Amino acid sequence: MRYAIIGSGMMGQEHMRNLALLPNAELVAIADSDAGMRDKAAALAAQLGQAITVYEDGEAMQQAEMLDAVIIAAPNHTHYDIVTKVMAHGPAILLEKPMCITAEDAIALEQQVRGYAPLFWVGMEYRYMPPVARFIERTHQGHVGAVKMLMIREHRFPFLEKVGDWNRFNRNSGGTFVEKCCHFFDLMRTILRDEPVRIFASGGQDVNHLDERYDGETPDILDNGFVLIDFAGGARAVLDLCMFAEGAEQQEDISLIGDRAKLEVQIPSAKVTYSPRSCKAEGTGRAVEQVDTPADALAAGDHHGATYFQLRAFHDALVNGGVAVVDALDGLRAVQMGLAAQESIATGLPVTLNFAEKA
Repeated sequence: MRYAIIGSGMMGQEHMRNLALLPNAELVAIADSDAGMRDKAAALAAQLGQAITVYEDGEAMQQAEMLDAVIIAAPNHTHYDIVTKVMAHGPAILLEKPMCITAEDAIALEQQVRGYAPLFWVGMEYRYMPPVARFIERTHQGHVGAVKMLMIREHRFPFLEKVGDWNRFNRNSGGTFVEKCCHFFDLMRTILRDEPVRIFASGGQDVNHLDERYDGETPDILDNGFVLIDFAGGARAVLDLCMFAEGAEQQEDISLIGDRAKLEVQIPSAKVTYSPRSCKAEGTGRAVEQVDTPADALAAGDHHGATYFQLRAFHDALVNGGVAVVDALDGLRAVQMGLAAQESIATGLPVTLNFAEKA
């Protein structure tokens, strides 16, 4: 299968390294409007033994190449325009998160993709981290009983530098709770297998980027917040985000509590911990399961092997005619939840959602 990538920044290069691990996946082309990124991609391709052609323009690349699949890893605010142009050529598409930065574009794209015969997949890597995937599997097997509460915490470093500093402004990124947290909103829907009905959030920009100026403008991206979400089935979820906590031992913690037990997973320790309410009733005590990631997948990116496992699933669907596990509706819902959180922070009011029907 012949692959191309549009956008060769951090995620584009991560996809390059992970494609090199997949059998029968050949990266043949890269497109990026930034000369520096094109040079870095060419150097990485040479290092990986990938014989690629580098293009300045994605449209020119598609006209020149016969492609089975295109991975789009360009800046968030370019996604809608790039996808619609790529669709005209008919390859399978893996679109990095977030799907779009506005609800209008995300809704329009989800509707367009309904009639798109080739594979269309939204890049939500976090559900593919092996420890998180095991956590989800155990949840769906009923290990905690009836789910009541879900907590996701990410305490991490600030946003990284990007070409043109596009991720310093909401107008380009969609806002922190779209750009960064769409992963977590997707995880919530995946874990609970349910839709949100109400979101209330509090957050701010309290530490990061306050002394930065770009053409006289101060960045407006938020760096911390809490998001409380009510789901249709009665479960509650909360997101705790802090982007000035680079010293934290664990970057992500996910906890799920049901009427029988609590289940936890931590990244990067990769431990899944099961804690029943009553050892006597369950016949077992607290148990810790280590879920390691293969070393080559771990070394190929910054997402605990998730990019490799997602690409492998995408490639298998491409080869075997399968359907997208993470489809355009999943991408749309994650954007809508992020925008609702941003709106709630701005207004101080809860936002009501109506996602009860998956259609």
